[in-house]
Amino acid sequence: MATQGNTLLHKGIPNIEDAFVVIVKTEWNAHIVDALEEGALKVLNAQSIKHKTVVVPGAFEIPFMINSIAKNSKEKASAFIALATVIQGDTPHFDYVCQGITNGIAQLNIALDVPTIFGVLTVLTEEQAMDRIGGKHGHKGEEAAITAVKMIHLTNSI
Repeated sequence: MATQGNTLLHKGIPNIEDAFVVIVKTEWNAHIVDALEEGALKVLNAQSIKHKTVVVPGAFEIPFMINSIAKNSKEKASAFIALATVIQGDTPHFDYVCQGITNGIAQLNIALDVPTIFGVLTVLTEEQAMDRIGGKHGHKGEEAAITAVKMIHLTNSI
């Protein structure tokens, strides 16, 4: 069960300069994913961090696109944020998609020299998703961006 947000996460957000964050988000459940993106952009804009968004058809495709951007983009990202919402249905498809994107993002965090932030909601109902985009469980889009900022700062310090 999710807690009611990591209230400590919002404290001590470091100021970083010359950062570039790439958000990769899915088309599925757009009304929820767009709200996740709005929360992330709120944080990135408040920190004056340059960013761009790339949209892919589904959550499963996010790790591929992040890897492609990391290898082929002319502008090097300081961090990636993966945004998606996967809502359980009546078939095991939910389990396969959730496992695939989780494993893909974990592999990216090992293979790339910049962090990939897991901003993926894996929920049983749409109501649970709504609770995580500004409801009783905080705003996971904002939290993903704060995590990206903190990870960029940590990466730059080593």
